[in-house]
Amino acid sequence: MMFTPLHDRVLVRRIESDEKTAGGLIIPENAKEKPQEGEVVSVGAGAKDEAGTRISMDVKAGDKILFGKWSGTEIKLDGEELMIMKESDILGIMA
Repeated sequence: MMFTPLHDRVLVRRIESDEKTAGGLIIPENAKEKPQEGEVVSVGAGAKDEAGTRISMDVKAGDKILFGKWSGTEIKLDGEELMIMKESDILGIMA
């Protein structure tokens, strides 16, 4: 797949959550919430400030991130469901 986001946008692959609860109950597909964590697939070059200087991105490909529940736009590339969002939609990087 050849896709590079523009400006301060980030391409993210959701990380699927467990299929069981802590108590051992199996969660059916239709009852699962979409996970709010993912892995950065690719990043844009960064936004530009008023002077035209490029602002570097804080995330990079491979980072595990948390993002808001309503963040991003779902897209399908090469049959895979991914999300594209602005870097500002990312809440943090998981260590």
